[in-house]
Amino acid sequence: MTTDRFNAVEHTRFTDVKWVSQIGSTNTELLSLARKGGHEGNVLIADMQTAGRGRRGRVWTAPPGTSLMMSILLRPAPQTLQLANASLITSALAISTIEAVQALTGVELRVKWPNDLVVDSPNETEKDTDPGYRKVAGILSETLLTNATIDALVIGMGLNVNWGYVPSELEQVATSLDLLANSNIDRNDLAYRILRNFELHYEELSGEEGQARTLQRLRKHSATLGRRVVILSEAKSGTERLYGLAIDVDDSGRLIVQDDEGTAHAISVADIEHLRLDGR
Repeated sequence: MTTDRFNAVEHTRFTDVKWVSQIGSTNTELLSLARKGGHEGNVLIADMQTAGRGRRGRVWTAPPGTSLMMSILLRPAPQTLQLANASLITSALAISTIEAVQALTGVELRVKWPNDLVVDSPNETEKDTDPGYRKVAGILSETLLTNATIDALVIGMGLNVNWGYVPSELEQVATSLDLLANSNIDRNDLAYRILRNFELHYEELSGEEGQARTLQRLRKHSATLGRRVVILSEAKSGTERLYGLAIDVDDSGRLIVQDDEGTAHAISVADIEHLRLDGR
């Protein structure tokens, strides 16, 4: 059975859900709407993006109708969620997606810090070039600020749903839910479940106890904690590398990495690579 496309999610703030066949970028469109006064709860879902973006402006593409490309417009109250804690919204959407995917397909996704949803690689120890995981989704949040407070936040996700097959050039880095579940996935049903879950987890962020629960869930579903990693950051002299063990996520969602000398570093923005189990 295929769920019909919906224009609202009952008993949530998501009362204006729009579906389009093609768009440049769902995030860009909702950021434009936010600048014009668009209200919290606007959701835009596309069958195809021609200018989809990931972190640091990376281009993100998928064949038409095979992925869930969805962006959400939020206006978090400044007294309940500070800019320093905005990454918790990304965590809340990641957790909402993990729970929805698990309930619908039985597939267990995990969070590769800071914003990817992955499954473990089936052959991690066989190839030196294998990263140890396959990416299934990426999340990108972008903010509009007024006087150093969040006026609006748009959070977007590209989730690989029904690819059918993985192109050879992506075999070692990506996969799709249908291939993991051995079944076609109802994209409309999945979107509805994610938004329903997200209403609950986003609402929780309005209080300190709820934020703490979000962090607990993030730690539980982390693919990064306990792994040896390399943190890549850009400097004037080029790319700097920090090797260490990912040991925790702090109250602001920063990754805590203990280097080989035992010093702990709080990482807020960086690219991260999981090292192989043998440390390479």
